[in-house]
Amino acid sequence: MSLVLITGLSGSGKSTVAKCFEDLGYYCVDNLPLELLAQLLEDPFRFSGTDRGVAVVTDVRAPGFAEQLPRILTRESVAAHEPVVLFLEADDETLVRRFSETRRSHPIGDTGSLIESIRRERELLSELRGIADRVFDSSEWTIHEIRQQVRREFASQDEDELGPKVTLMSFGFKYGIPYGTDLLFDVRFLPNPHFQDDLRELTGLDEPVLAFLEVEEEYRELVERLHEFLAYLLPRYATEQRSYVSVGVGCTGGRHRSVAVTEELSKRLERAGWTLRVSHRDIAR
Repeated sequence: MSLVLITGLSGSGKSTVAKCFEDLGYYCVDNLPLELLAQLLEDPFRFSGTDRGVAVVTDVRAPGFAEQLPRILTRESVAAHEPVVLFLEADDETLVRRFSETRRSHPIGDTGSLIESIRRERELLSELRGIADRVFDSSEWTIHEIRQQVRREFASQDEDELGPKVTLMSFGFKYGIPYGTDLLFDVRFLPNPHFQDDLRELTGLDEPVLAFLEVEEEYRELVERLHEFLAYLLPRYATEQRSYVSVGVGCTGGRHRSVAVTEELSKRLERAGWTLRVSHRDIAR
């Protein structure tokens, strides 16, 4: 497990970076008083409930931060965990623009103008920046680029290759489209097992329904084309550091066609190594 201390200038993107660590499975803590922070750093994994790591965000919001944190890090009980200090910064123009956009006051805004507060904070944190193990300048980075940098520096090779978690959901259009779906496929053009008396009470998980659909060339071609499409898209979502992708497959009632297509897609994507969650929202209706 690893311990990462995220710090730096106000407005440089510490909260965004913390969310990136959460996506990597880290237990994240933000803005503890220094006394509690010191206790946490001495035994960071005791209460984290994770076997991945702990990321702690701290900055000038904590009184005495600039003077005390370097001394806390040199304590033997803290240094034993080999904390990685990640320092974030940005140029003055970028920080001024970000504070103007959010309309938030600077944590040490009692020094005068915004630019004076930014420069004062930069001066206060100069010692901490000097001992940092990593320095990220987020001036020109988008949120996606920040995510890429965090994964590049802190994700294991296996984690970096996994890509987004994929949710495949079958549903019935008569009950509404699932909220938050990234990709939506309508398979109502396929022959409907509902109109076969011996298949009506079965579902797309049952062999007779699958046999009914698999003799149809349209079904086989649809599954093949959807798989090819997802095989093309998912690696590109991974490149953009997407954590989750939700795919909805819908038919009229959500019992037969959409279930069968979803199951077949899940088998193919699992064989390709994607992390999947499969659900059939309306199969019991």
